[in-house]
Formats: sequence, C-alpha cells, structure tokens
Amino acid sequence: MRLTPNRDFPDLPPDHLNQLIGVLTRREVEARLLAPLVAALGQEFGEERVLRVIRETVVVIARRQGAQLAQAMGGDSLQKFRETLVHWTMGQALELDVIEEGEDVFAFNVTRCRYAEMYCDLGIPQLGPILSCARDYALIEGFNPRIRLTRTQTLMEGAPLCDFRYRLT
Repeated sequence: MRLTPNRDFPDLPPDHLNQLIGVLTRREVEARLLAPLVAALGQEFGEERVLRVIRETVVVIARRQGAQLAQAMGGDSLQKFRETLVHWTMGQALELDVIEEGEDVFAFNVTRCRYAEMYCDLGIPQLGPILSCARDYALIEGFNPRIRLTRTQTLMEGAPLCDFRYRLT
C-alpha cells in the first residue's frame, strides 16, 4: 500500500477495539508502537516534519472514525455521542465533571486524565497531544459536522483541567 501526500489512503473496515479493550488501553498499545517509529523517522526525516505528518494523519483517521462511530451508534445526535463516552472513560480513564447537559449542549470538564498520565509514564508526553487530543475536533466533525467542540485547555498540555464544550448548531 502506498500512501500519497494528501493522506488519500484506503478506509480500514470499522473495528470494535474501543468496546473490547477501552480507548486508554488502545492508546497505550498504539503509543508503544508509534514512539520508536516516531523517533526513528524523526532521525531520518526531521522530528518536526514527522510530527506534522502524524498529526495530519491522526486527524484524517479520527474524522473517519467519527463517521463510523455515528453509524455504529445508529445516529449522530449529541445524546448518541454522550453514550460513546463509556469507551473513553472505561477503567476510570477520565474523571468528568458534567457542567451542562441537554439536547443541544454537552459541557464537561475532565479533572483527571489517565491518558496524559500514561504518556508521561511512557516517557513520551510530547506525543499525547498529537495521538490523543488532536483527535477530538476531527472525531466530532466526522460524527456530526453540526456539533461544534470548543476547548481552551487540556491536562495533557499542563492545564488544571480539560474544558470540553459541545454544542449542536
């Protein structure tokens, strides 16, 4: 398989790993594979360039996964999206404080993020925002382009909390 510069690669069939193992375990498996690859590719092609390509590719993948998620959930409403959080919070991966919940709005703060802790424990905190946080906007865009995410800070980047604000427009 040859990947073209515009990330026009074939769709993989939908997977069910999130339901089986949770997203935290999935991200750790991915990070343990990607970290040495990123290091090797960074030495060969330059770290900044490699990280940019990875970030762009992760966004494309997340957008596709969002569309697949909406299909798997049987709808793309904000309520259906709220139901998917069970996969991201499995194993107490996230501690959430729900601020507002309604038909057109879902707002919460993440007060503990075991994803951020995991990337730090692996010694690759710089990859966390790229491999995890960068997915959030693209995932919801793929799930339902009428749902907007606003987030001004993340634990992954050193803030005291992540402020997720989803609104149906």
